[in-house]
Amino acid sequence: MERGNYADRVGYELIYDCPQRTPMILTLHIHFTRVSDIIVPDHLIASPSIPITAYRDAFGNWCSRIVAPQGKIRLSADAVVYDVGAPDVVTALAATSCADLPEETGCSSWEPILRNRSAI
Repeated sequence: MERGNYADRVGYELIYDCPQRTPMILTLHIHFTRVSDIIVPDHLIASPSIPITAYRDAFGNWCSRIVAPQGKIRLSADAVVYDVGAPDVVTALAATSCADLPEETGCSSWEPILRNRSAI
């Protein structure tokens, strides 16, 4: 196969049925190292419309924080990314258990909410 320049359409549609209000941290965005290749950005769309807080985590990933309402919620994005068609470089990494993740991964900030779900 001959390599060339491509405009790849990427996206997703996720539908959840939450039994109660549910806090979520979403890491669904195109990796920050590809920002110069983005032709159409991957804006997260929630239906029904809810507040979305975006931030960068300790690893540089773009994340979105939401509290999904009780019932069905649809999360989607549609984007276009420039690509030359070359395979991704894969580096072997050692697995890290959840217990060994650094505090700045954001998990600890949700603990009070998860302990007392009536707070959400």
